[in-house]
Amino acid sequence: MTRRGRPVLTERYGADRAQVGDLWLPAGAGPHPVVVVLHGGFWRAAYDRGLGAPLARDLARHGFAAWNLEYRRVGGGGGWPTTLADVGAGIDQLAALAASQPLDLGQVSAVGHSAGGQLAVWSAARHTLGAGLPGARPRVRLVGAVAQAGVLDLEDAAWDRLGAGAVEDLLGGPPDVVPDRYACASPIRRLPIGVPVLCVHGRADDTVPVGQSERYAHAAALAGDSCDLRLVGGGHFSLLEPDSSGWAAVLTQLEAWAHR
Repeated sequence: MTRRGRPVLTERYGADRAQVGDLWLPAGAGPHPVVVVLHGGFWRAAYDRGLGAPLARDLARHGFAAWNLEYRRVGGGGGWPTTLADVGAGIDQLAALAASQPLDLGQVSAVGHSAGGQLAVWSAARHTLGAGLPGARPRVRLVGAVAQAGVLDLEDAAWDRLGAGAVEDLLGGPPDVVPDRYACASPIRRLPIGVPVLCVHGRADDTVPVGQSERYAHAAALAGDSCDLRLVGGGHFSLLEPDSSGWAAVLTQLEAWAHR
């Protein structure tokens, strides 16, 4: 169980200081369903997994093992293809952790906020990636993904200069210069993925437009995927508050996936 509100352990999955995750465990013997927490911050090094710690702590309170994952970001060794490769490797590290920790690898889902929403839904689509692409051939596959105000259409976000050019910084150029990178990394371009997705978005979000979630949900439905869109009150960062209605919707969906 968690010790005074701290994770049970911090585990590295690579040599870089950013290749690390914090594991939070609930009370009880387990094995426990696992939620990978992926923080946002437009993939930039100024933001770290501290953003995800309150959600990881609350997940453990609700019976989930939470893997609050760090990864290399733009300005700290990240970008294409490092950021995606790190997230894939960090999720696959759960297979090694399960040898000593009570984790149910058949019930692993992901939750990501903002840029982390892109990473969460992309992670659910890793099995669709061709050999040689970052994150391909996952050892641990997800049963569901939640995007909280997710950046799910990277081409549209790039043309809109979302985050003052954050997408171009991540992928190394605009869509017409590096189209293959967008095809790999943009969740909307990976459809169909055959994995259920929940998009939660605040109606008053002035950082990531609601249209990002709306377009993904519409495209997913056309592709035959299961995708639920929940528009809630509040803005971009209210979704990170464990007592918010947006987080309550996330917990309800995670519990449904864990008990189906």
